[in-house]
Amino acid sequence: MGSHIESLSPISLRNQAISVLRAQILIGALVAGRLYSIGEVADWLKVSPTPVREALLHLADEGLVRMVRNRGFSVREFDAHDLDELVECRLMLEVPMAGKLARGGRLKNLEELRSLAGRTEVAAEAGDMADFLASDREFHALLLSNLGNQRLVRMVGALRDQTRLYGLVHLRGSRDLLATAREHRQLLDLIEEGQVFGAKRLMRKHLLHTRGIWSVGAKSNPTLQS
Repeated sequence: MGSHIESLSPISLRNQAISVLRAQILIGALVAGRLYSIGEVADWLKVSPTPVREALLHLADEGLVRMVRNRGFSVREFDAHDLDELVECRLMLEVPMAGKLARGGRLKNLEELRSLAGRTEVAAEAGDMADFLASDREFHALLLSNLGNQRLVRMVGALRDQTRLYGLVHLRGSRDLLATAREHRQLLDLIEEGQVFGAKRLMRKHLLHTRGIWSVGAKSNPTLQS
C-alpha cells in the first residue's frame, strides 16, 4: 500500500476510509488476490479496525473486495471475460442515458462538469492515476445525477469501479489515457447541443475505447463491437 497515505481525521472515518481504500484498490496499491488483515489496514490508516471493517463491507457490496471470515479480505481478481461482461452492462445503461441527457436540454451543473473534465485531463497528462480515477468517477456520477435517479448513479459507479480492476499500470502517462479523458469535454458539448445520436455514439465509443486501453493483451468479445 502507498507509503504516502496520511492518517485519517476523526470526522466521518468510515466514508474517508471508503474513499482511500477504493483509490488504493483501483490504482493497484492493494494487490488483487493477496490476503490483507483488517488490523493491518487499520494500522496503515492510523484508525481503529471498526471504520475499516465498515468501509470494507461497503466495498464488498460494490464488488471490489471479498471478505474472508476471521482472516481479513482480498481484492477481487478480474479476467477478460469479466471485463467484457462489465462493459456490456455499461453499454446497455450508459449509451441510452447519454441520449436521454441530450434530449433533456441544458445540464444543471455544467460549470462543475467542465471543471471536472479539465481536472481529469490534467491528471491524465501528469500520469496521476489516483486523481484521474477520482475525478473521472466524480464526473460520470455528477453527469448522471441530472437524470434524478440515484440508484442508477450508484449502479453505474459500481460497474465503473469494477471495470478498473482489470489492469492500470500500463496506462500511467499514456496518450490513450489522455484521449479518453478528452472525450468527457466532447460529450458535454454534444449533450448541450441536444445532439442525441452524437451523444449516444460518443458514449459508446468512450466505453469501447476504455475497454481497449484498460486491457492490453486481453481479447475482447467481438459482439461488443457490433
